Amino acid sequence: MFDILKKLFYPIIAIFDFITKYFKSIVFLTILYFFMSSSEDSTLSGNNFEKANLQRIELNGPISNVDNILSQINKAKQNESIKGVLLVVNSPGGAVAASVELAYAIKELSQIKPVVAYASSVIASGSYYASIWADKIIANPGSMVGSIGVILEGMNVQELMEKIGVKTQIVKAGKYKESGTISREWTSYEKEELEKVIKDTYDMFVSDVANARKLKVEDQNKFANAHIFTASQAKKIGLVDEVKTLTFAIKEIEKLSKVTKPVWKKEDKLDKFIDKIINKAVTNLSVYFSSELKAY
Repeated sequence: MFDILKKLFYPIIAIFDFITKYFKSIVFLTILYFFMSSSEDSTLSGNNFEKANLQRIELNGPISNVDNILSQINKAKQNESIKGVLLVVNSPGGAVAASVELAYAIKELSQIKPVVAYASSVIASGSYYASIWADKIIANPGSMVGSIGVILEGMNVQELMEKIGVKTQIVKAGKYKESGTISREWTSYEKEELEKVIKDTYDMFVSDVANARKLKVEDQNKFANAHIFTASQAKKIGLVDEVKTLTFAIKEIEKLSKVTKPVWKKEDKLDKFIDKIINKAVTNLSVYFSSELKAY
């Protein structure tokens, strides 16, 4: 029986055995591949490298750790050769603080050089917040836009704790110090305290959107209130400027930047690859299980 199972799973065992033996070689070859492919992407003119004059920055997935994107924005801001930035967005939103950080970084960048935000699929809640101060927001015809709102989630594991015999012990100072606890149902005064925070954050969100997009705060039920819009609906109420494809967005940033011969800055493929793997794991855990405010 053991021999039969061994033969049956031999292909899988052989693959894992190979990876175990040659792990370092695989890592080295992977790094070498990305290095070589990155080198091949460089734009040449005769024998000289041309300086990039446009940059593409991507905002993908749930928003949590935005250090890498902020670094790209700051470098684009300081690089005089870069004349314009295309922000490509496909994100359902995420942490409020991180979204606000991105929004104001884009605002500062747009005061120096043009920025076009392009919604490739989803530009909602925190990711829409991050994009509001771009010179133009262009949405793919099939994209989803909006969901301007704020949420604070929490679990109630009291029944589970009772079943497995676990009790909490707390020493606190301050009536509201347990607000948001998961060990029991929230009291009415705790909910009121949390609602004050949610309301104030939501008002800030709405105010910033109205200011950036030249909308009226009193019309917030039309463009905010967590409504979800198609791209064409979003254009009608002023949340986006155009409903077009990526090709149009690229031409638009080229036009606004006034570059006669566009040369796009290439992101390092190895950095992008590693960052994507690490951020996906860290972001998903932090967004779904943290108790921070979320524009989601």
